[in-house]
Amino acid sequence: MNMHPSEMNPTPDRDAAKAALDVLRDWARAASPEEVADLDPAIARLLPDAEMSNYPALSRTYPEGFEVTDAYRASLPDLQNGPASLIRGTKQQLQHVGISNFRLPIRFHARDNGDLTLETSVTGTVSLEAGKKGINMSRIMRSFYKHAEKTFSFEVMEAALADYITDLDSLDARLQMRISYPMKVQSLRSGLEGYQYYDIALELVEQAGVKRKFMHLDFVYSSTCPCSLELSEHARATRGQLATPHSQRSVARISVELIEGDCLWFEDLIELARRAVPTETQVMVKREDEQAFAELNAANAIFVEDAARLFCEQLLADPRIGDFRVVASHQESLHSHDAVSVLTEGETFAAQSLDPRLFQTLVHGG
Repeated sequence: MNMHPSEMNPTPDRDAAKAALDVLRDWARAASPEEVADLDPAIARLLPDAEMSNYPALSRTYPEGFEVTDAYRASLPDLQNGPASLIRGTKQQLQHVGISNFRLPIRFHARDNGDLTLETSVTGTVSLEAGKKGINMSRIMRSFYKHAEKTFSFEVMEAALADYITDLDSLDARLQMRISYPMKVQSLRSGLEGYQYYDIALELVEQAGVKRKFMHLDFVYSSTCPCSLELSEHARATRGQLATPHSQRSVARISVELIEGDCLWFEDLIELARRAVPTETQVMVKREDEQAFAELNAANAIFVEDAARLFCEQLLADPRIGDFRVVASHQESLHSHDAVSVLTEGETFAAQSLDPRLFQTLVHGG
């Protein structure tokens, strides 16, 4: 008898496959879930309305008394710290990888009033070498929490930074803490006092073993347009026409590198900004304060270009400050758009490109 291999295993066509599928479904409908799972658990997917077998049976009760041993912990999978073969995409170094906006209460030194405990948003990142898969993100938080009960200063930030550089076996790292810092401010004429809150960030960067310290402040002020002021006065003088100049809430984001030596307190940078542009928005206001504020704005009418240069003048005069950047936004009441300016000193903040949403982040709703 002649045997033809090609006839022994013919490739089934679509009709044959459909017929086989119908047979398999008919069998699965009559079989128990355990029988289906015993043959192939994937068969259960062919019957969307049928009971899925949980075979072998898995516990559905949370194991309250389960204790993790060192041996069990060592057996847990850890894909983030896996071999380079698990890397997806190009094997390229990452300048920053980590976590952003984990929050906890931190104590800060105040220049005049002892220590304050404030809710703090922390961002911690490290560099990642091209041949490493990833980092254990929770180690950043664990390293930081070792120091969280201490009164914070840049020295303690350095200790936390050193810990997670060691824990994550990284070369470079960055730690940033953002707070809303309260300062009591007196009204212009009535003698009332109220708390002004300032968005401040401290930043510590270590790169190639060199540490650098930065402070960022958002300063909110009123800006009266000099052109509008003169046009209003012209209408009064020439036609007896009542007119008011336009002014608007404005924001300057001041970023400075701190030079080693005397401490630059939060209050120092805030007062520097006030000296540059004294029309800071007010907290407590009676009628005499409102009138004073109008007079103060008239005496300090500024374009957005003026604001950047006035802040620059004060920053250059402070020996505790190195490189800096001023980003100002006057959120126009006349126009449908904002007037903006950027001024940098030194190489640290110089950039050919800016974040497309940089100026949008300067809106402060109060």
